[in-house]
Amino acid sequence: MKTATKRILIIDDEPDVRRAVRLTIQLQEPEWEVLEAENGDAGLLKVESDQPDLVLLDLLMPGMNGFETLEQLRLFSDVPVIILTVRDDELDKVRGLELGADDYIVKPFGHLELMARIRSVLRRIEGSAAPHEPPLVLDGLRIDFDRRQVTLHGEIVPMTATEYNLLEILARNVGRVVTYQTLLNRVWGRYAVDSNDYLKVYIHRLRQKLEDDPAHPRYIRTVRGQGYMLGE
Repeated sequence: MKTATKRILIIDDEPDVRRAVRLTIQLQEPEWEVLEAENGDAGLLKVESDQPDLVLLDLLMPGMNGFETLEQLRLFSDVPVIILTVRDDELDKVRGLELGADDYIVKPFGHLELMARIRSVLRRIEGSAAPHEPPLVLDGLRIDFDRRQVTLHGEIVPMTATEYNLLEILARNVGRVVTYQTLLNRVWGRYAVDSNDYLKVYIHRLRQKLEDDPAHPRYIRTVRGQGYMLGE
Protein backbone atom coordinates (compact mmCIF):
# COMPACT_ATOMS: atom_id res chain seq x y z
CA MET A 1 0.00 0.00 0.00
CA LYS A 2 1.35 3.41 -0.95
CA THR A 3 2.05 5.71 1.99
CA ALA A 4 0.26 9.07 1.92
CA THR A 5 2.47 12.04 1.15
CA LYS A 6 3.71 13.91 4.21
CA ARG A 7 5.68 17.10 4.74
CA ILE A 8 8.46 16.94 7.35
CA LEU A 9 10.34 20.02 8.59
CA ILE A 10 13.85 19.68 10.05
CA ILE A 11 14.96 22.59 12.27
CA ASP A 12 18.66 22.12 13.04
CA ASP A 13 21.69 24.41 12.73
CA GLU A 14 24.01 21.57 11.63
CA PRO A 15 23.94 21.01 7.82
CA ASP A 16 25.31 17.48 8.20
CA VAL A 17 22.48 16.49 10.53
CA ARG A 18 19.85 17.98 8.23
CA ARG A 19 21.38 16.17 5.26
CA ALA A 20 21.52 12.82 7.08
CA VAL A 21 17.93 13.10 8.29
CA ARG A 22 16.71 14.21 4.87
CA LEU A 23 18.41 11.25 3.16
CA THR A 24 16.98 8.84 5.73
CA ILE A 25 13.46 10.07 5.13
CA GLN A 26 13.81 10.18 1.35
CA LEU A 27 15.17 6.63 1.21
CA GLN A 28 12.35 5.24 3.35
CA GLU A 29 9.53 7.47 2.06
CA PRO A 30 10.46 8.93 -1.35
CA GLU A 31 7.03 10.52 -1.77
CA TRP A 32 7.40 12.65 1.36
CA GLU A 33 8.54 16.26 1.13
CA VAL A 34 11.40 17.29 3.41
CA LEU A 35 11.82 20.95 4.40
CA GLU A 36 14.79 22.47 6.22
CA ALA A 37 15.44 25.45 8.50
CA GLU A 38 18.80 26.33 10.04
CA ASN A 39 17.49 28.13 13.15
CA GLY A 40 14.40 28.67 15.27
CA ASP A 41 13.24 31.88 13.62
CA ALA A 42 13.42 30.37 10.14
CA GLY A 43 11.69 27.24 11.42
CA LEU A 44 8.74 29.18 12.83
CA LEU A 45 8.30 30.97 9.51
CA LYS A 46 8.38 27.62 7.70
CA VAL A 47 5.68 26.22 9.97
CA GLU A 48 3.45 29.21 9.24
CA SER A 49 4.03 29.23 5.48
CA ASP A 50 4.36 25.51 4.62
CA GLN A 51 2.15 23.81 7.25
CA PRO A 52 4.29 20.67 7.79
CA ASP A 53 2.79 17.45 9.12
CA LEU A 54 5.63 17.00 11.62
CA VAL A 55 8.64 18.95 12.93
CA LEU A 56 12.04 17.52 13.91
CA LEU A 57 13.53 20.09 16.28
CA ASP A 58 17.09 20.37 17.58
CA LEU A 59 17.55 21.76 21.10
CA LEU A 60 21.05 23.22 21.00
CA MET A 61 20.88 25.97 18.40
CA PRO A 62 22.47 29.44 18.48
CA GLY A 63 20.11 32.35 19.02
CA MET A 64 16.66 30.93 19.76
CA ASN A 65 17.23 27.46 21.19
CA GLY A 66 14.90 24.50 20.75
CA PHE A 67 12.96 25.08 23.96
CA GLU A 68 12.29 28.72 23.03
CA THR A 69 11.35 27.72 19.50
CA LEU A 70 8.91 25.08 20.78
CA GLU A 71 7.37 27.54 23.22
CA GLN A 72 6.76 30.06 20.41
CA LEU A 73 5.49 27.33 18.09
CA ARG A 74 2.84 26.19 20.54
CA LEU A 75 1.36 29.69 20.60
CA PHE A 76 -0.02 29.21 17.09
CA SER A 77 0.31 25.56 16.04
CA ASP A 78 -0.30 22.06 17.39
CA VAL A 79 1.88 20.39 14.73
CA PRO A 80 3.56 17.27 16.19
CA VAL A 81 7.16 17.85 17.30
CA ILE A 82 9.95 15.34 17.87
CA ILE A 83 12.97 16.78 19.68
CA LEU A 84 16.44 15.77 18.41
CA THR A 85 19.33 16.42 20.79
CA VAL A 86 22.71 15.16 22.00
CA ARG A 87 21.65 15.77 25.63
CA ASP A 88 20.30 12.64 27.29
CA ASP A 89 19.07 14.52 30.35
CA GLU A 90 15.84 13.56 32.10
CA LEU A 91 15.06 17.18 33.04
CA ASP A 92 15.43 18.24 29.40
CA LYS A 93 13.05 15.47 28.33
CA VAL A 94 10.46 16.51 30.89
CA ARG A 95 10.79 20.19 29.97
CA GLY A 96 10.37 19.40 26.29
CA LEU A 97 7.25 17.34 26.94
CA GLU A 98 5.80 20.04 29.18
CA LEU A 99 6.28 22.60 26.41
CA GLY A 100 4.36 20.39 24.00
CA ALA A 101 6.81 18.01 22.32
CA ASP A 102 5.41 14.64 21.27
CA ASP A 103 8.63 12.61 21.48
CA TYR A 104 12.36 12.91 22.17
CA ILE A 105 15.30 11.23 20.40
CA VAL A 106 18.91 11.41 21.58
CA LYS A 107 21.68 11.78 18.98
CA PRO A 108 23.22 9.70 17.56
CA PHE A 109 20.15 7.67 16.67
CA GLY A 110 19.60 4.85 14.20
CA HIS A 111 17.82 5.51 10.94
CA LEU A 112 15.26 2.79 11.64
CA GLU A 113 14.49 4.21 15.08
CA LEU A 114 14.02 7.71 13.65
CA MET A 115 11.57 6.51 11.00
CA ALA A 116 9.72 4.32 13.50
CA ARG A 117 9.18 7.28 15.79
CA ILE A 118 8.12 9.58 12.96
CA ARG A 119 5.57 7.04 11.73
CA SER A 120 4.34 6.43 15.27
CA VAL A 121 3.67 10.13 15.88
CA LEU A 122 1.98 10.53 12.49
CA ARG A 123 -0.30 7.58 13.26
CA ARG A 124 -1.44 9.34 16.41
CA ILE A 125 -2.63 12.29 14.35
CA GLU A 126 -4.61 10.16 11.93
CA GLY A 127 -6.37 8.26 14.69
CA SER A 128 -8.47 5.16 14.31
CA ALA A 129 -11.98 6.17 15.32
CA ALA A 130 -14.82 4.25 13.67
CA PRO A 131 -17.29 6.27 11.57
CA HIS A 132 -20.43 7.62 13.26
CA GLU A 133 -19.24 6.62 16.70
CA PRO A 134 -21.29 8.23 19.48
CA PRO A 135 -19.39 10.67 21.71
CA LEU A 136 -18.64 10.03 25.36
CA VAL A 137 -20.36 12.49 27.70
CA LEU A 138 -19.20 12.55 31.29
CA ASP A 139 -20.44 15.26 33.64
CA GLY A 140 -19.73 18.26 31.40
CA LEU A 141 -16.88 16.61 29.51
CA ARG A 142 -17.67 15.55 25.92
CA ILE A 143 -15.27 13.54 23.74
CA ASP A 144 -16.29 13.35 20.08
CA PHE A 145 -14.41 10.38 18.62
CA ASP A 146 -15.48 11.07 15.03
CA ARG A 147 -14.19 14.65 15.08
CA ARG A 148 -11.37 14.02 17.59
CA GLN A 149 -12.70 16.99 19.52
CA VAL A 150 -12.98 17.60 23.27
CA THR A 151 -15.37 20.09 24.84
CA LEU A 152 -15.81 21.03 28.49
CA HIS A 153 -19.12 22.64 29.47
CA GLY A 154 -19.68 23.47 25.82
CA GLU A 155 -16.26 25.07 25.22
CA ILE A 156 -13.72 23.45 22.87
CA VAL A 157 -10.55 22.34 24.68
CA PRO A 158 -7.45 22.67 22.44
CA MET A 159 -5.47 19.43 22.37
CA THR A 160 -2.28 18.24 20.71
CA ALA A 161 -2.47 14.88 18.92
CA THR A 162 -0.70 13.11 21.78
CA GLU A 163 -2.90 14.66 24.46
CA TYR A 164 -6.01 13.62 22.59
CA ASN A 165 -4.79 10.07 21.99
CA LEU A 166 -4.00 9.58 25.66
CA LEU A 167 -7.42 10.91 26.67
CA GLU A 168 -9.13 8.76 24.02
CA ILE A 169 -7.58 5.56 25.40
CA LEU A 170 -8.85 6.45 28.87
CA ALA A 171 -12.26 7.36 27.42
CA ARG A 172 -12.59 4.04 25.60
CA ASN A 173 -12.01 2.35 28.96
CA VAL A 174 -14.18 4.70 31.02
CA GLY A 175 -14.66 3.42 34.56
CA ARG A 176 -11.77 0.95 34.22
CA VAL A 177 -8.13 1.26 35.23
CA VAL A 178 -5.70 1.50 32.30
CA THR A 179 -2.23 0.45 33.42
CA TYR A 180 0.85 2.62 33.02
CA GLN A 181 2.39 0.07 30.65
CA THR A 182 -0.70 -0.11 28.46
CA LEU A 183 -0.83 3.67 28.09
CA LEU A 184 2.86 3.89 27.28
CA ASN A 185 2.66 1.13 24.69
CA ARG A 186 -0.50 2.45 23.05
CA VAL A 187 0.56 6.10 22.87
CA TRP A 188 4.36 6.10 22.56
CA GLY A 189 5.15 2.60 21.34
CA ARG A 190 7.93 0.26 22.34
CA TYR A 191 10.64 2.96 22.44
CA ALA A 192 9.05 4.55 25.49
CA VAL A 193 8.24 1.47 27.55
CA ASP A 194 10.23 2.69 30.55
CA SER A 195 9.44 6.40 30.27
CA ASN A 196 6.91 6.95 33.04
CA ASP A 197 7.75 10.65 32.98
CA TYR A 198 5.94 10.84 29.62
CA LEU A 199 2.73 9.77 31.35
CA LYS A 200 3.15 12.04 34.35
CA VAL A 201 3.75 15.09 32.17
CA TYR A 202 0.81 14.44 29.86
CA ILE A 203 -1.63 13.51 32.63
CA HIS A 204 -0.61 16.76 34.34
CA ARG A 205 -1.28 18.69 31.12
CA LEU A 206 -4.68 17.05 30.64
CA ARG A 207 -5.67 17.83 34.20
CA GLN A 208 -4.63 21.45 33.77
CA LYS A 209 -6.98 21.67 30.79
CA LEU A 210 -9.91 19.66 32.13
CA GLU A 211 -10.03 19.87 35.91
CA ASP A 212 -11.38 22.73 38.02
CA ASP A 213 -8.83 21.74 40.67
CA PRO A 214 -6.02 19.69 39.08
CA ALA A 215 -4.70 18.75 42.52
CA HIS A 216 -8.05 17.06 43.27
CA PRO A 217 -9.15 15.70 39.87
CA ARG A 218 -12.75 14.72 39.10
CA TYR A 219 -12.20 13.20 35.68
CA ILE A 220 -8.74 11.59 35.48
CA ARG A 221 -8.05 9.61 38.62
CA THR A 222 -4.77 8.04 39.69
CA VAL A 223 -5.01 4.46 40.89
CA ARG A 224 -1.80 4.20 42.86
CA GLY A 225 0.57 1.48 41.72
CA GLN A 226 -1.67 0.53 38.77
CA GLY A 227 -2.46 3.34 36.35
CA TYR A 228 -5.11 5.94 35.53
CA MET A 229 -8.86 5.87 35.10
CA LEU A 230 -11.39 8.23 33.54
CA GLY A 231 -14.58 8.53 35.60
CA GLU A 232 -15.78 6.63 38.61
